[in-house]
Amino acid sequence: MIFHPAIIALLAGSLLLSLMLCYSCYYGVLILRRWNIASGSELQLELERRTYLISTIMTYMLGFQLLSLFLFIHTADSLHPLFIGAMCAAGTLNANIWGYPTIILKVVNFLAAGLWLIMNHVDNRGYDYPLIKKKYFLLLAFTPFILGETFLQGAYFLGIKPEIITSCCGTLFSSDAQGVVSSIVALPRIPAELIFFSSMALTFATGIYFHAKGKGGYLFSASCAVSFVVSIAALISFISIYFYALPTHHCPFCILHEEYKYVGYALYSAFLLGSVSGLGVGVTMPFREIESLHAVLPGIQRRLTAISLMAFLLFLIVSLCGMAFSSLRLEG
Repeated sequence: MIFHPAIIALLAGSLLLSLMLCYSCYYGVLILRRWNIASGSELQLELERRTYLISTIMTYMLGFQLLSLFLFIHTADSLHPLFIGAMCAAGTLNANIWGYPTIILKVVNFLAAGLWLIMNHVDNRGYDYPLIKKKYFLLLAFTPFILGETFLQGAYFLGIKPEIITSCCGTLFSSDAQGVVSSIVALPRIPAELIFFSSMALTFATGIYFHAKGKGGYLFSASCAVSFVVSIAALISFISIYFYALPTHHCPFCILHEEYKYVGYALYSAFLLGSVSGLGVGVTMPFREIESLHAVLPGIQRRLTAISLMAFLLFLIVSLCGMAFSSLRLEG
């Protein structure tokens, strides 16, 4: 294992989060089985006190979970000089079999953690804990993924050895690569751009409509999910090459470097925030008719929609600026 302050923070944070989730799940099972807001029993009072404590702790812990994705990427990128063949995080993550599964699971958990925080915020706005069972059910479903991430991340960091020869991003993100990556890289540029801008147009159209009329929340949420997937593909397929001014350089990690003004962090933060906020609208749609949320939930959803649209707009503006001011010019 390479001893690094960020690695220790990531491992310790994941372990602490896993332990807290296991503790929360114990009370989550009790809440799912025994919660009764109309009861004045000693058990009900205990559960009410516990759920307030757990919600507060989990808010901070899942906030760390959101930040840990960026800390993990930054740490992997900062370690690349230690490996022969690595030029950025792409090579570092390829140092053993656990690197890429870890970052994929971290992205999944980022979205899940964001949705739980949204649901918890909505629940706290209701006077009768209207979503208490639903948010603990989500927490129970979410826990195995966090435990899996803790295992994968630990296996990755504990298993990396500086003497390992790894691959550079030019090899990993090329048309000769294996699996989905090669398919994304090989996408024809004009159709890929058309799909990307069409998905963005759909997201903005449905988001503006929902914000104005309060209708079509599921459609807006679905469009955000599509934009999330399409944005990742577009970043690899054609957006990144304009920042590098190289038509063959498709790496999604090199844009995190100083020479590219750390623009990758702005891009990733933007479409992740836009996706979580937009998905949060869809997740909360079934609760609009709950009496204690009837007055407050529409306002929360409008704010989520505004945040999502502003985040995707930032992603679009940064991408367009990179394309417009790049020295790279492609024909056809």
